[in-house]
Amino acid sequence: MAVALALVLPSHAQNSQQDYLDAHNTARAAVSIEPITWDDTVAAYAQSYANQHIVDCNLEHSSGPYGENLAGSGGDLSATDAVAMWVNEGADYDYDSNSCAPSKECLHYTQVVWRNSVRLGCAKVTCNNGGTFITCNYDPPSNVIGEKPY
Repeated sequence: MAVALALVLPSHAQNSQQDYLDAHNTARAAVSIEPITWDDTVAAYAQSYANQHIVDCNLEHSSGPYGENLAGSGGDLSATDAVAMWVNEGADYDYDSNSCAPSKECLHYTQVVWRNSVRLGCAKVTCNNGGTFITCNYDPPSNVIGEKPY
């Protein structure tokens, strides 16, 4: 009697530093922008801010020294899914007018592809309520009024 063995590989949660970078840089490459790089100082800021929201999971901006995108959910949310939500806003961005479609959000997208933002740091926490809080911070900050992202 033959016995079949199945190899079970650990699941890849898509929450690594490289996952954040790959998702950002795929979007940046699509509009011919140089890749963004990981920065430990920016990442430490992101982690410190995310830790402050473990208790409440409230998506409130830090008003800190960096550009910032926030994402959250009532359950688990992966890094790649968070970045995908921001990048999907690109469908509502009009480059010619440098504006979002009426009643639509697109500033998370423009943050991801902002040509002058060259350093990235992100963090994810699971909140006490089981939700997820993700922040990505960008240096230098972006979304300068009157300027196009690329």
